[in-house]
Amino acid sequence: MKKITLISAAVSVALLAGCASTPMFSQDSLPTAVQVPAGNVVVLETVGVGKITYECRAKKDASGVEWVFVGPDAVLNDRSGKQIGRYYGPPATWEAADGSKVTGAQVAVSPASPGNIPLQLVKANPATGNGAMVGITFIQRVATKGGVAPASTCDMAATGKKEIVNYRSDYILYKAK
Repeated sequence: MKKITLISAAVSVALLAGCASTPMFSQDSLPTAVQVPAGNVVVLETVGVGKITYECRAKKDASGVEWVFVGPDAVLNDRSGKQIGRYYGPPATWEAADGSKVTGAQVAVSPASPGNIPLQLVKANPATGNGAMVGITFIQRVATKGGVAPASTCDMAATGKKEIVNYRSDYILYKAK
């Protein structure tokens, strides 16, 4: 019995030590445009891994054609790699494994390094369902990798053609203090 108690105590200490050393996301190095306003705190850090669909369409000003963002389809993992939800659209929707969902409106973007989709700040709409997404106020897209429009030709002959590109991004979710 003492052996089990000592093992349990050692596991508890190791878990607490691991939590204490896990840094909470800091937005200090982010461009001001995509920083979340004061009065909000990080409640969930996720890693989105998936695909973005683009379609070759006519430009809004009718001056030609271009690759247009159609929507994402990604799994949301926690920092340990366990799937905890999905991100998809349109409209852009973050859905937790418990079924609660939140959509939002883009507030700002800021360029990322070449070849990566921009950093983004989204103001969340009220959540639907009960669970992890209730009370989310803002979502940041940071640490982006890939996801930019395809390099393949988008011309009049390709109008309507869809292409899918891989991407990865951290989604940081906030609630009001």
